[in-house]
Amino acid sequence: MRSSRGKSRRPLPENMVDKKQTREVLLMLLPYLLEFKGRMFAAFTLLVLAKVAVVTMPWVLKVVVDGLDRAQHQIIVVPLLFIVFYGLLRFGSVFFSEARDAVFSRITERAMRRIVLRVFEHLHALDLEFHLSRQTGGISRDVERGGNGFGFLMRMLVFNIVPTLIEMSLVAAILLFNFGAWYALITILSVGVYIYFTVTITEWRNRFVREVNQLDSKTNTRAVDSLLNYETVKYFNNEAYEALQYDQNLAGWESARLKNRMTLMALNSGQALIIATGMMLMMWLAAEDVASGVMTIGSLVMINAYVLQLFMPLNFLGMVYREVRRALTDIENMFSLLKREPTIKDKPGAGELQVSQGKIEFRNVCFSYQPERPIIQNLSFTVEPGQKLAIVGASGAGKSTLARLLFRFYDPDSGDILIDDQPICSVTQLSVRKVIGVVPQDTVLFNDTIRHNVIYGRPDAEPEEINKVIEMARLKRFIEGLPEGDQTEVGERGLKVSGGEKQRISIARVMLKNPPILLFDEATSALDSESEQAIVGALNELAEDHTSLVIAHRLSTVVDADHIIVLQDGKIAEQGNHQQLLAQDGSYARMWNLQQSDD
Repeated sequence: MRSSRGKSRRPLPENMVDKKQTREVLLMLLPYLLEFKGRMFAAFTLLVLAKVAVVTMPWVLKVVVDGLDRAQHQIIVVPLLFIVFYGLLRFGSVFFSEARDAVFSRITERAMRRIVLRVFEHLHALDLEFHLSRQTGGISRDVERGGNGFGFLMRMLVFNIVPTLIEMSLVAAILLFNFGAWYALITILSVGVYIYFTVTITEWRNRFVREVNQLDSKTNTRAVDSLLNYETVKYFNNEAYEALQYDQNLAGWESARLKNRMTLMALNSGQALIIATGMMLMMWLAAEDVASGVMTIGSLVMINAYVLQLFMPLNFLGMVYREVRRALTDIENMFSLLKREPTIKDKPGAGELQVSQGKIEFRNVCFSYQPERPIIQNLSFTVEPGQKLAIVGASGAGKSTLARLLFRFYDPDSGDILIDDQPICSVTQLSVRKVIGVVPQDTVLFNDTIRHNVIYGRPDAEPEEINKVIEMARLKRFIEGLPEGDQTEVGERGLKVSGGEKQRISIARVMLKNPPILLFDEATSALDSESEQAIVGALNELAEDHTSLVIAHRLSTVVDADHIIVLQDGKIAEQGNHQQLLAQDGSYARMWNLQQSDD
């Protein structure tokens, strides 16, 4: 692949998003959230109501305690009413929180759906080079983690971080106005030290967490690779060797897990010390005030409840901080896919390709994947409407590259490719690909039914049309012999059917598409001779009344071609029909005699 046509951006390591990238990520997320402004306002209102109920409960508890400490006639009336009120507040805090979750979940789920769909569509819009050089598992992981990261980030912001900030502000204000500045100051200092300690220690711990994750992935990769190669392991009697390799990976994982556990102990112990110190100082002040008569026992209970209530959500701060950083990284990695621009683009104002005859012309075409290694050199030829033109040659001569250029997976470095005298670079890619049907060398089927894979040629086709192409592609007898007929699952990449049947399915769906131009890219090279003869007959039926470009390795499949081009180092070495090329006694004749001898 040519390096100058764009490089895929490497995913960021976990927890490596800087402040600028964080702002970029949040700005990119904002339009998806603002789509539901009414729901956002309703969710925020419910959030505030839930927190008001939460911070009111300790005050009600104070009233109940103080009421029980007074004359007997107040025990029955005041505390009883406030006990009922306390129950209502506790129910309200849960109800408003659940209502907030229900209202906001629609925003989160819809935004996740829109973002992931946008990335999916963009991946299909990227050029072939990107998909040849990418790792499918890595891209899928980035999209999946990015979507999940967005959901997690929204849940943490709306359900944890923002509520905690609101609650902290309300508690500090209540303590300040009811009990004085020292109570508010101790609360703010305790929370501040707690947050600083947690963030600092979590940053230190992250390298141990990353080490555990990396070793876990390495161990799982080794296990999966060994199990996938089960037969190879058995062939060479290497069960003990595989177990040793796996155990070495597990030993590293075990050591990393121990370090992670020790650092977690340091984090939890430090947090507990800060909480205990803050509560001790608060209770000390409160006890002195109770002893001096400035404060009631109920007030002491209220302060204690506020402090416990405040620190409870902060217990998860380390985990939340680490996961939010990871979520931001995952979202940034997903959005980095959106930032990648396809190298093959439609020109501004590009029109639709109009095909009336199906004439194909390559005019002085030059192309190279890498500048220092030209593949196609000043190539010119014409395929007349309804003609079958074959391109043959040794491996690496550039045959399949011509197919990719015609299908506009790449644009030529120079020269033009025309269909019915229209340069394909000046029209939309979609309109070019609509008029070309491709039967590739390696047909990859979807992990679905035979019928679904045939219908993929034209999803809106009528059942009668589908049945017709199944019969024309000589699939009917094969399907009738299956217990589940055309509803038989073909397996991942079509592994449950033979190479010949896969090619027949490919031919059937191209028949269903029914384009004016057909492209056969070594469509029988992977088949045995018997299967090849059966497929060639189906291909010839498919090619009738169509302009066909056949890229072939086996010359026996193109003897009936109207014109044959022998390609060598990206140039035309010989051309003519089968008999003319044999008479020339050149490269084609040598390839023919060699293949006949092998057969």
